[in-house]
Amino acid sequence: MGGATTHLAGRADHAAVRRANLAVVVRALRAGARTRARLATDTQLTKATVSSLVAELAGRGLVRSGAPTRAGGVGRPGQEVELAAERVLSIGVELNVDYLCGVVLDLAGEQRAVVRTAFDVPGRIEATAEEMADLIVDLAGTALAADSAVLAGVGVAAPGLVDGAAGIVRVAPNLRWHDVPVLDLLAKRLARAPLPWLPAAGGAEPSRESVDVLVDNEATLATLAEYAGGVDPAERDLILVTGGVGVGGGLVVDGRLVRGSAGFAGEVGHIAVVPDGVLCGCGRRGCWETVCGLGALLDLAAAPDDAVHDHRRDLDERLDLLLDRARHGDARTLQAFDKVGRALGHGAAMLVNLTNPRVLVLGGYFARLGEFLRPLVEAELADRVVAPNAGGVRVALSRLGLAAAATGAAHAALAAVLDDPTLVPPTGAPPSAREALRKDTA
Repeated sequence: MGGATTHLAGRADHAAVRRANLAVVVRALRAGARTRARLATDTQLTKATVSSLVAELAGRGLVRSGAPTRAGGVGRPGQEVELAAERVLSIGVELNVDYLCGVVLDLAGEQRAVVRTAFDVPGRIEATAEEMADLIVDLAGTALAADSAVLAGVGVAAPGLVDGAAGIVRVAPNLRWHDVPVLDLLAKRLARAPLPWLPAAGGAEPSRESVDVLVDNEATLATLAEYAGGVDPAERDLILVTGGVGVGGGLVVDGRLVRGSAGFAGEVGHIAVVPDGVLCGCGRRGCWETVCGLGALLDLAAAPDDAVHDHRRDLDERLDLLLDRARHGDARTLQAFDKVGRALGHGAAMLVNLTNPRVLVLGGYFARLGEFLRPLVEAELADRVVAPNAGGVRVALSRLGLAAAATGAAHAALAAVLDDPTLVPPTGAPPSAREALRKDTA
């Protein structure tokens, strides 16, 4: 009996090692195609092991043959292996006060689709869940129906305090949400949609349990997106400060995302910077977001009946109006930018003094107005950070803009497949879910 137990344990260990090695190869190929010999060198696996792993990944539709290559122009050419990135996709959705943003990523982490739609979220829990589900199905219909892709999962980025393990938004003041079970509300709706989920491969009917949905804080996920999207490997200490109606933050220390003991780290918008200041949506006074959140900027920049206050307009369009005015020297707009930029730098200096990051990334609307805000932030850091040369911090603008949180949510949804490629079924599995999706979105 003991021998049988040992044999089973050995098989389990072997399977775990193989899954880990498959993941190593997939992650290596995310950086670009390479020969089996190069893969063996880069992964420190034997050539025979790499050949076996590549064969299994090919059977799952995750890799394919690339172009032949000849090292130094002499000798027998090698055959490159490349990631079939379109085989596995993920979807990320961000909830914001007046819009929803959806992003589709492929296995290489490249964006396949980005959609932002105006929607009034505060207080509308059931309606928001329906709108999110519709957005996800529409994105899936566009990205999945034309090829053999499968859906790894869906990530949801929400503002406020998020209990990720339970998928519950505990407190989101700007949404007027308390203890909202986003995971349950969304998974219940998506289980009725004909989506080709990985756990439902082979045509099995999807259930609430088979729908892979994760929920996390929007600033945390935006930080994940920034770090996953090509930060210099030497820059392993990073702060993201992202601006919307609220202000959120995320922290990476030595290459690891900091979540805190209960997962609630990053609520930097509620640092008190103005004692006895204006009332914040959280019920306290003087929070950082009351002086540099989007509402503060718009109130400073324009009268209440100005077009920049019209929530029916896309936020990018409203920010473009402000940028155009500033570039043409409009005094009120420039004064608003100056006040908000200095307030942003004031709070950012506190974070830099506390954590000494290598990079401070400005995201959300801060990045869109970066040509005006970044110099002001840099000046405040120079004045307020105790360490010489502001501790060596570099101020960067997000490359992802208003899609950062949704992109991070999609990255998080891909993680399970990147860690265990055997979750992807062999090619040729019954396409019942895909056929239904194609008909549903035709």
